[in-house]
Amino acid sequence: MAIISALTTPILHFSSHISQLASHAGFRKYFFNTGWLFTEKVLRMIVGLFVGVWVARYLGPAQYGLLNYAGAFVGLFSAFATLGLDGIVVRELVKDESRQNELIGTAFCLKLMGAFGVLVILAIAVNFTSNDSYTNTLVFIIASATIFQSFNVIDLYFQSKVLSRYVVFANVISLLISSIVKVALILNEAPLIAFAWVVLFDSVVLALGFIFFFLKTTNKYTNTRIALASLTFNKSTAAALLRESWLMAVAGAAILIYMKIDQVMIKEMLDSEAVGQYSAAVRISEAWYFIPMVITSSLFPAIVNAKKQSEELYYARLQRLYDLMVWMAIAIALPMTFLSDWVINLLYGSAYSQAGSVLMIHIWAGVFVFLSVANDKWFYMENKANLLTIKVSMGALSNILLNYVLISIYDIKGAALSTLISYLISVVLSDIFFRHKKIRLLFVMKIRALFFVHVYEYFLRKKNEL
Repeated sequence: MAIISALTTPILHFSSHISQLASHAGFRKYFFNTGWLFTEKVLRMIVGLFVGVWVARYLGPAQYGLLNYAGAFVGLFSAFATLGLDGIVVRELVKDESRQNELIGTAFCLKLMGAFGVLVILAIAVNFTSNDSYTNTLVFIIASATIFQSFNVIDLYFQSKVLSRYVVFANVISLLISSIVKVALILNEAPLIAFAWVVLFDSVVLALGFIFFFLKTTNKYTNTRIALASLTFNKSTAAALLRESWLMAVAGAAILIYMKIDQVMIKEMLDSEAVGQYSAAVRISEAWYFIPMVITSSLFPAIVNAKKQSEELYYARLQRLYDLMVWMAIAIALPMTFLSDWVINLLYGSAYSQAGSVLMIHIWAGVFVFLSVANDKWFYMENKANLLTIKVSMGALSNILLNYVLISIYDIKGAALSTLISYLISVVLSDIFFRHKKIRLLFVMKIRALFFVHVYEYFLRKKNEL
């Protein structure tokens, strides 16, 4: 009972504070907005995992690996399509509603130019790979989806209005249609390339969904009608956005290297079947990553409000969030470590037998992923995104170097181990290299969370009371 009490203390503190805010109209607005996002993420995880597993079973490790390699290779360069604009555009839309036409139109044009830029970069990059023409065809079909992802600027508009339910509607419609199409392809024994076309089809359906809900709601939530035809491009606005977003683009590129480089390097150093085995494990491991994002978005306003009262309370609440993130991640990783082979065999079948050992290692990267979601919020709130970019870049570089060494020694298990170590470096150990006093404090707080210091202190107090 004492252990349970110690572990639940931070949660009870947050619950008490949240209940006080529940009567506040603004809080309810943001809470229900987060609720819509949470619901969509859970549905995507369930449906996506079920259909994704079915696709993996149908294609087999080699073809499934080739499909994932093509997606990962495109993903390495997709940061050039987003240009790091999203958070900045949302902020500007909130600050000045009168500039909506200009901001949305300019951001759309920049993203569209970025998408075509990605295609050009890919055309050059594939020449430095061992890909055959069929693999390159898969790459460019999937890469074409970035053109239609330019319409995600409408998502930014809904974020600025705290109307994420319309984004959820569009995403759920796209998810369901995509899932039906994939099932139909499986039942009709479609070739691998058909599943690449589905990626492009998904982005088209989602873009049409965004356009529909955008036109449907603009009359209701704006003083003047915003039609697609009235959106404008402004050169000075584009220059201002790019000056501010380039750092976010670099950080985004580094994060994508984290997420994708392992699959690309496995293909180059091993083969596509190894990519398939690895991807099967990663799909399960990363399925949980929406949890810290939703919880942190819900709880961080309470932490921000604490800063208005005192720095001590501010960091005390941040520490509790760190503790909560670590404990939740371990609660997921611990049972998965012992059940990894059973889970893989149950979902994917005996053809993916090598994925169990990968999952056993990769699932522990979630501890640092959960912690990083809470940690990254601090950097953005303290206007230290430049330091966060350095931290993420250190992790990305270490991931590449570790993959090169460990894949050659341990095959796909080496890639999982590289991911785990590089997250440790980026999220925790990189803090040591900064002389900033508060970042050193964050390092100590993360160590306290990782080593259950609060639990130890609780039992020490109980011992002294006896």
